[in-house]
Amino acid sequence: MQHQNGNTVLTKDGIKKNGHSSNGTKSLPENQKVFQENFEETPIYIAVLTYLCYGILVLVGHIRDFLRNTGLENDKACTEPRITGFVPLFQSWESFYTRHVYRRIRDCFNRPICGVAGPTMDVLERTTKDHWWTAEMTGRKHNVINLGSYNYLGFSDCKGPCADAVEKTTQSYGIGTCASRQELGYIDIHQKLDNLVAEYLGMEAAITLPMGFATNSMNMPSLVGKGSLILSDELNHASLVLGSRLSGASIKTFKHNDMADLEKKLKAAVVDGQPRRSRAWKKILIVVEGVYSMEGSVIRLPEVLQLKKKYKAYVYLDEAHSIGAIGSSGRGVVDYFGLDPKDVDVMMGTFTKSFGAAGGYIAGTKQLINHLRLHSHASIYSPTMCPGVCQQILSSMSIMMGRDGTLEGKKRIEQLKWNTQYFRRELIKKGFIIYGNDNSPVVPLLVFFPTKLGAINRMCIEKGLGICVVGFPATPIIESRARLCLSAAHTKETLDKAIAILDEVGDELMLKYSRKKV
Repeated sequence: MQHQNGNTVLTKDGIKKNGHSSNGTKSLPENQKVFQENFEETPIYIAVLTYLCYGILVLVGHIRDFLRNTGLENDKACTEPRITGFVPLFQSWESFYTRHVYRRIRDCFNRPICGVAGPTMDVLERTTKDHWWTAEMTGRKHNVINLGSYNYLGFSDCKGPCADAVEKTTQSYGIGTCASRQELGYIDIHQKLDNLVAEYLGMEAAITLPMGFATNSMNMPSLVGKGSLILSDELNHASLVLGSRLSGASIKTFKHNDMADLEKKLKAAVVDGQPRRSRAWKKILIVVEGVYSMEGSVIRLPEVLQLKKKYKAYVYLDEAHSIGAIGSSGRGVVDYFGLDPKDVDVMMGTFTKSFGAAGGYIAGTKQLINHLRLHSHASIYSPTMCPGVCQQILSSMSIMMGRDGTLEGKKRIEQLKWNTQYFRRELIKKGFIIYGNDNSPVVPLLVFFPTKLGAINRMCIEKGLGICVVGFPATPIIESRARLCLSAAHTKETLDKAIAILDEVGDELMLKYSRKKV
């Protein structure tokens, strides 16, 4: 990072070039922030041992399958129960990984909780007698620090101004409209929400929908189709992948956050056109996320927008994990880099994280939003959002905008930023390998070994810390991890306790692989 006149400028290589980028295009705005991404290569011995671990699991699994098929092993517990009159739910080979690897640590996934998922939560304990084909409650529960939910700004609560407003709205409007947006389901509170979201994002108009996943998967087919090209980041969320496939457009992926690879594919698309037809693409849509929920990385949006303008493409930005979570005003990655939101053609986000609610939105020009209102499957077939959920979003968003007459929203945004930087810094000091941007509240802690995934989850629960663990195929095979999520509701004392637990568990399981000197 270099400075000139007190400002920092990013180029394609992240280096100041006297106001111009190295590829000859116009330099970025002078209020940009440097990318502070943490990434450490997997130590070679850890990679080898992780592959060996998977190899042993697969070998033992095949041996046990052979023994069962020959009748030499009587224990059928990890195979699918045969129910008279029903076909098998899983095919034998297709479910091999599920049966022999995933099922061994299934108690670490889908854990039921009771109560509010705030800074702490109560996790219910389950047990099984058939390798997690069925489960029973033991009646025991653990009160743990919650580092597993996306309650970034702490608005997921059952008391306070948001909860009070939701209660009044539910008494006035009821539970739901029981109709779609186009069939008498669109009432005044939905219109109020659409208008506030557009104003909050700095866009001309917005449409809100009751499900975040469907906001991507059901709207993308309305934007592009056959004869169009989608350039998708290789780590994009499943909802974006599904929406791209349903659209019928041609799809090409580019390396994660690699602007050189993106430009290479953009240039080839413009020069070569459609395969076998040599016609120009009707549209080229670049699809990216603001904060990537598995990596904790932030998209290099200034450079994406540069390339979009240079090659006359469109940008679809998914702000699900960045809206409310980063930026001085909590307006996401566009706010974080100080960019003009109108440079983003399609701005998508969800209310399920920072706003403590449900649903999603798409914002853009009035022409775009009117098109979606008429042609989106989510607009035509899905019931509208519950009035109480709308009010939760309206109340939390108003607090973030300061319309409640207090600085509560600003305090929460600043608290989340402080918590994120402090927590990441302390874990790195302990010797853990941590991925992602220094300001990302998603904190991936690398575990590597599949056998240690279950161990770290169970040990943390017993010691009072609730975390999520993620492994192959959701991550690369040698990059299994614990995904930790920060919240503005966490205090320094809470974070210190969580760090102490992770430090203790890390020592017991030998998870401190980092070779960096802090």
